[in-house]
Amino acid sequence: MIVNAQQTSEPRTYVDRILEQWHEDEGVEALVQGAQRLTRGEARQRLFGLGQALRRQGLEPGDGVGLFLANRVDSVLVQLAVHLIGCRVVFLPPEPGPGELAALVEQSRARAVITDPLFADRAADAAGRSVHAPVLLSLGPCEEQCADLLALEAECPTVRPDGIPAPAADEPVTVLYTGGTLGRPKLAAHSHRLYDTLMGVAEDTPQDSRTNFFPTMAPGTDRVLVSTLLTHGSGHLTSIQALVIGAPLVVLPEFEPGAALKVLREERITATMFVPPMLYALLDHPECVPGALPELRRVVVGGAASSPSRLQQTVDVLGPVLSQGYGQSEALGIAAFGADDLASEGARRPELWRSCGRAITDTQIEIRGDDSTVALPVRQVGEVCVRGETVMLGYYEDPERTAEAMHDGWLRTGDMGYLDDEGYLYLVDRAKDIIVTGSTSDNVYSRVLEDFLLTLPGVRNAAALGVPDEEFGEAVQIFLATAEGTDVDPDAVGAAVTAELGDLYTPRKTILLDQLPTTKVGKVDKKALRAAWVS
Repeated sequence: MIVNAQQTSEPRTYVDRILEQWHEDEGVEALVQGAQRLTRGEARQRLFGLGQALRRQGLEPGDGVGLFLANRVDSVLVQLAVHLIGCRVVFLPPEPGPGELAALVEQSRARAVITDPLFADRAADAAGRSVHAPVLLSLGPCEEQCADLLALEAECPTVRPDGIPAPAADEPVTVLYTGGTLGRPKLAAHSHRLYDTLMGVAEDTPQDSRTNFFPTMAPGTDRVLVSTLLTHGSGHLTSIQALVIGAPLVVLPEFEPGAALKVLREERITATMFVPPMLYALLDHPECVPGALPELRRVVVGGAASSPSRLQQTVDVLGPVLSQGYGQSEALGIAAFGADDLASEGARRPELWRSCGRAITDTQIEIRGDDSTVALPVRQVGEVCVRGETVMLGYYEDPERTAEAMHDGWLRTGDMGYLDDEGYLYLVDRAKDIIVTGSTSDNVYSRVLEDFLLTLPGVRNAAALGVPDEEFGEAVQIFLATAEGTDVDPDAVGAAVTAELGDLYTPRKTILLDQLPTTKVGKVDKKALRAAWVS
């Protein structure tokens, strides 16, 4: 007899809940990626086998495990397996360059790094720089010197690993990368409170339209597509919310509008999440016409600023399916706007198309001034501060920056905005210097880019801005103050950035100046740069 939930009085984890679902109707599909289709029973056995294989590598509860994974079914299972054996998930997204990735592995104290074969060379380089000498495992054979985790799984019994204690209330179980500097990344650490909240949402009926991003997901009726990266907050939450209620999860390996339309149609997808450039590309595809996706009931858009006209176009083409969500790595759920609310309220108040909704259930939002302690009046712009169960514990192993970001349970998001008299939140700018760009709306962290630019010959000072871009929302533009008598080649600078930090960081435009404007306290005045140089 297979035990699916721990037979003790210990708290039930979200993995227990998923296993309870997978124990019922074992022939029902659970995970799908193209021709790979796993039933609930098969997924459960794979999960147990992966958990056993990881334990055989010497991993113990509380150990950190870095996940450098592409979108695939095996990636979903291995993330669950890490939590199943009581280890800490450390998501390693593909954006960071070699130096930042190595610092991320080091600071997270990862005892193992599990990589997709596509990323094996980068994973091996990062692991090799860590003093912790993490074990390197691959999801399949690869040329690097790492063990094939899938081959190890095949040799293990498909029974649940035993002797795993429940995580403590404030134990970090999931860590997400959220930028930083080349040598000191920021790692947002979350406890099981986040997953307890998701379980409560899934099991709470009737559901409030602002409770979560998929307010109508229900077992037996929904099929969910995850199209954003599984190692980002959006992809992680999409997959967990689907699995907790027993909905089949379809994984899109890589976003391309034609392929996405085909999967949405053929897999009869009812709910999914897109970042704005994905949604726009889908709308621009010639086959995306009214009636093309009759099964689709919910499309969540989030992760970056959205165009109100494009949101209205979505409703015109796909029907009243659109929901909006606002969150960040430090608080994976802050505000939401349900499709029903958007359809009805948006007609009454057109300005709501610029809103990101109201606070989700059990979450508080305040707009605060410069001292970050006093709430500002309605419609006055200040920093968005939030408190609730989806807020991080803090930055992992970083009490100094945790103290800067959090006070009395309130998180300073770094985003600037205001609330209207009905509690709708409007974002107007980012205090944090994050540029959201690329076909999948990935993050370019200005500080990381600026730190690298300052290592280049002839560069005295540097600033990076996100400038409007019709295709990707924002593009990277850099400003360099060059040393007198030096000849800095913008093309060479761009090539150096690409080589060290990756294509996402490649500047669209480079402006050379004698000096950068500064504020009264000596910081680079990016507002002045934007006003003078960004049209």
